[in-house]
Amino acid sequence: MIFQDPMSAFLPVRRIGAQITEQIRLHLPLSRKEAHTRMVALLGRMGVPSPAQTALRFPHELSGGLRQRAMIAMALSCEPDLLIADEPTTALDVTVQAQILTLLREIGEREASVMLITHDMGVVAQSCTDVAVLYGGVVIETGPVSSVLSTPRHPYTQALLRAIPPLSGPRPSQLPVIDGVPPSPENRPAGCVFAPRCPYVETRCEKRPDMRLAGTGEAYAETGGAHEVACVLYP
Repeated sequence: MIFQDPMSAFLPVRRIGAQITEQIRLHLPLSRKEAHTRMVALLGRMGVPSPAQTALRFPHELSGGLRQRAMIAMALSCEPDLLIADEPTTALDVTVQAQILTLLREIGEREASVMLITHDMGVVAQSCTDVAVLYGGVVIETGPVSSVLSTPRHPYTQALLRAIPPLSGPRPSQLPVIDGVPPSPENRPAGCVFAPRCPYVETRCEKRPDMRLAGTGEAYAETGGAHEVACVLYP
């Protein structure tokens, strides 16, 4: 797993290289020297300059981008099948964000499946093939990125996309918002989790809807029946 804030995920009083080497030795039958060689090679593969020297530095001595690369190196150190990236570009400038996302795409193509957790729909469009939209800890829409972003079906997904500032045309005086507040994970509504804030709520929403195909016809046939939504507005 790649954590959202590598500064707090790494131990502040141990050198970066020592922490990655320890992870390798805990999970793989390698000697200290072999683990150190693997650690340096991993840092280099992640684009860390002078990896042997960088490995001797403490977390606070690295930039945010380098810390994130070191965190990715640690996550890949034992050859996982699945890499979970939790908001991996938070607090990084745009150029470094692009570099990290490019790195994650390359990992997804060659080394491991990547699950990206993010609220940035631009990152989803750029980096993902499939998307699952969650609200209140419940999956409410899934499908290929191209289908979900071009024809969002759940009222929450639609509201999310409406809230993105437009890049062209007249600038709105106020961004659309979703009235109300998200539910507490300990006190979710018994029915549809979005019902208290949904502009289309009706009596049927008192029962939690199952996932169902998001429509019919050629547009949905193109997705192979993969675009699904948990909403009673769709039969």
